[in-house]
Amino acid sequence: MDSTVAFMMCKMARDAGNKIKVFDWDKAAQIIKERKAADASAGLSMDWEWTGGVIFRDGKPMPKEKTYVYLASLWATPELEIDSEIIDCWKWQEDTPGWGANTYWPASALKILESEGVSNG
Repeated sequence: MDSTVAFMMCKMARDAGNKIKVFDWDKAAQIIKERKAADASAGLSMDWEWTGGVIFRDGKPMPKEKTYVYLASLWATPELEIDSEIIDCWKWQEDTPGWGANTYWPASALKILESEGVSNG
């Protein structure tokens, strides 16, 4: 998406009083675990080109320094991609104290992965 269009979408959402959606790392970990996924990516709807990236590769969380994701928005929905399926995967930021656009594999999500034998490499 063109950055000018993204800026305008954000301004319209802010003016409308929209709340911030953040990526739900705990839900993503649960889905990855349940599906025994080897790989997964995350990004924002309509803006994956600028916000999306690999979060899980070869059965392990991708190190933060080897990927890029931006996973919070007033107007776009955070999504998880597994096996070419896109799944809405978010919470309101106000319900996840401390989580924001740059949150990456918080301890709670890693614990979910580890509880079923998925390594955090």
